Amino acid sequence: MDGKMSWTVADAVDYKGFPADRSKTGGWVPAALVLGIEVCERLSTMGIAVNLVTYLVGVMHLPSSTSANVVTDFMGTSFLLCLLGGFLADSFLGRYKTIAVFSIIQTLGTGALAIATKLPQLRPPPCHASASHTCKPANGFQMGILYVALYLIALGTGGLKSSVSGFGTDQFDEKDEKEKAQMNYFFNRFFFFISIGTLTAVTVLVYLQDEVGRSWSYGICSVSMLVAILIFLSGTKRYRYKKSLGSPIVQIFQVIVAAINKRKMDLPYNAELLYEDTPEAQRIHHSDQLRFLDKAAIIAEGDFERNVVSAPNPWKLCSVTRVEEVKMMVGLLPVWATTIIFWTTYAQMITFSVEQASTMERSIGGFLIPAGSLTVFFVAAILITLAAYDRLIMPVWKKWRGKPGFTNLQRIAIGLVLSTFGMAAAALAEKKRLAVARAAGQTTTTTSTTLPMSVFFLIPQFFLVGAGEAFIYTGQLDFFITQSPKGMKTMSTGLFLTTLSLGFFVSSFLVSVVKRVTGGSNGGQGWLADNINHGRLDCFYGLLAVLGIINFQVYIVCAVRCKPRNQKPGLQDANGSSAETKC
Repeated sequence: MDGKMSWTVADAVDYKGFPADRSKTGGWVPAALVLGIEVCERLSTMGIAVNLVTYLVGVMHLPSSTSANVVTDFMGTSFLLCLLGGFLADSFLGRYKTIAVFSIIQTLGTGALAIATKLPQLRPPPCHASASHTCKPANGFQMGILYVALYLIALGTGGLKSSVSGFGTDQFDEKDEKEKAQMNYFFNRFFFFISIGTLTAVTVLVYLQDEVGRSWSYGICSVSMLVAILIFLSGTKRYRYKKSLGSPIVQIFQVIVAAINKRKMDLPYNAELLYEDTPEAQRIHHSDQLRFLDKAAIIAEGDFERNVVSAPNPWKLCSVTRVEEVKMMVGLLPVWATTIIFWTTYAQMITFSVEQASTMERSIGGFLIPAGSLTVFFVAAILITLAAYDRLIMPVWKKWRGKPGFTNLQRIAIGLVLSTFGMAAAALAEKKRLAVARAAGQTTTTTSTTLPMSVFFLIPQFFLVGAGEAFIYTGQLDFFITQSPKGMKTMSTGLFLTTLSLGFFVSSFLVSVVKRVTGGSNGGQGWLADNINHGRLDCFYGLLAVLGIINFQVYIVCAVRCKPRNQKPGLQDANGSSAETKC
């Protein structure tokens, strides 16, 4: 019996619900089947996002600012729905069913988008806008069909992002050294395949959209996702399935509700009198921050269920460790809030910057570079930055400071600085582009007119923001995972993804506010005119640079106050105080 049990994985089951046999389930092959889903998700989401603004302006005849907001709202919703996907996976469906259901939803979304871009009834009649003629924009029905398709894709993306990487790692046993090494290999290949999907999207798919037809491009996305689903389902009998431990969101609300219900009760003088049922090795030492939440651990009459001695009602009584976990999550919020502005900057690279590129000279010999394909410089910047960091910066830093590399907070800071410089570079490039547009005749130049200015003037802004993403993405992911409680890693990853979501939503908000506030300036055009050749997009970029400077100063204050918090009890400094602080 002992020999047989050694071939099973303690915390995993097979598709029948029996303990997972190590020789028949899990490992690299089942994990590889999951990668196809992720590649197709990136292919669809990025292939749509980076070139959608040109479709909205050129085909649907929407104003520049409105088109930008449609894209940022779409991307923001995609990342925000990761929380919904994670909640459903943790509480009800499990990761396998969540991936299956939401991948089908995304397939339906890309299929609907292919139809919406193919049928002439679902778009306004073609025309070329000029100073004396305004094109008829898409009507409510046409935009409604487009929105249904986009938000089906957003829903599918949110569900997939929350579960794909986690389900892939479920196929490995961290307690087995061989499988742990395989899991590290999987992570490397996971991010490699994400890059492959993004590269394919911003090059091949964008080219097909511009030169062959958008319906063909989106149809390819739909068919490829369908194939990936079939491949994913083929591994059903070989997957390992981890039992759900419940949603961290529910656990957080339990602490808050219990604390509110006991708000009139006094805290005991000795913190050891608070309720604690967590095993000693897993406990988190009590802290003095946010003491209001400690009231959730006060033992009161009625906290325990009837006829059950050792199981309190979690909505009435929570352990000290559970309360401290919530405190740790709250402690992440200052850094969380000050990283949102980076993703607001990032949003401009797939909206206004793509629209800038569409007006500039993009020919190399006889080949016309698609405007949306300029985002390939993002990927190039990320790869170059990471390679330079690993091969050059880290060895020098280790030799100089004796440390293996920058801390997560330092990497976030570098990302914020680079994004601010990126917006400054964007403002300068746009100022020059507007000067060229004026010289070409502002009253007759339209967004379809090619200006005598090379699109490569935009490379600095793409490269700076892309390099910033390389630092801030890895820094944020590291920070939110290492500084969160062990039982809330999924929740902290979701919290990280909400910075992306809110960054896009903040972009939409800023665009709306700036358009309203500046509508009476610049000859009635405002900063964000319907035709960017008549606006002052350089001023908008300048505004983002100023906001980036202010945000960076706030971030420095938060980062200085934020130090690692030890989760194990009993580790104290020379003064006897706990070696833990709050962000």
